[in-house]
Amino acid sequence: MNPFFSLIVRTFVAIPVTAIVWLFSFFAFDQPFFLASAFGIGGGIVVWWILSVITKVRFLKKNRLTGKEYRYIKKNLDEAKKKIKRLNKTLFSLRQLSSLKVRIDLLRMVKKIYNMTKKEPKRFYEAEPFYFSHLDSVLELTEKYVFLSSQPKKNREIDQSLYETRQLLEELTRTVESDLYQVVSADVEHLNFEIDVAKRTIKTQKDSKFIDHNRRLK
Repeated sequence: MNPFFSLIVRTFVAIPVTAIVWLFSFFAFDQPFFLASAFGIGGGIVVWWILSVITKVRFLKKNRLTGKEYRYIKKNLDEAKKKIKRLNKTLFSLRQLSSLKVRIDLLRMVKKIYNMTKKEPKRFYEAEPFYFSHLDSVLELTEKYVFLSSQPKKNREIDQSLYETRQLLEELTRTVESDLYQVVSADVEHLNFEIDVAKRTIKTQKDSKFIDHNRRLK
């Protein structure tokens, strides 16, 4: 379930429960106003917590993860989110129009991997090289490139470093593209399987119609 939608559901359930518990406490059990309010708020909090636990358990079951695995993945995703934020800021601090498309494509692929992993945490294991190596390399090289290109005076050594960094970034962009493909590879294989099944079904139906047609002619 979408986290925002889940939050809305819990809120819409917890608020009426709070009101009902307060009404029962105040009118049915003749509790003082503040004590009835405390019971009502407590009831709402308990219901909110129960719904949160149920939502989390269903999420873990759907993604076939243990609580320990999910905490490990979430920790790495939280760290990656900070790095992607830095990368976004760094990439668009460059004023070179010639590399704009490359930067947009790189950031799009990085965010795509992150968003897919966040939505389906099990995919994290397919993207471990990205999270533990490639993302760090892209961020480090990008920040280095921005720093060097911002120098008011450049010499041959700086120009050479800029050139080499550009080359490495292009290679890393292709690597990130491979990471993205690796994350969706299972989906591609499943789609190819479904296509093969559909083709065989269509062929079988055509063959069956052809045989029936020949029988009628005889």
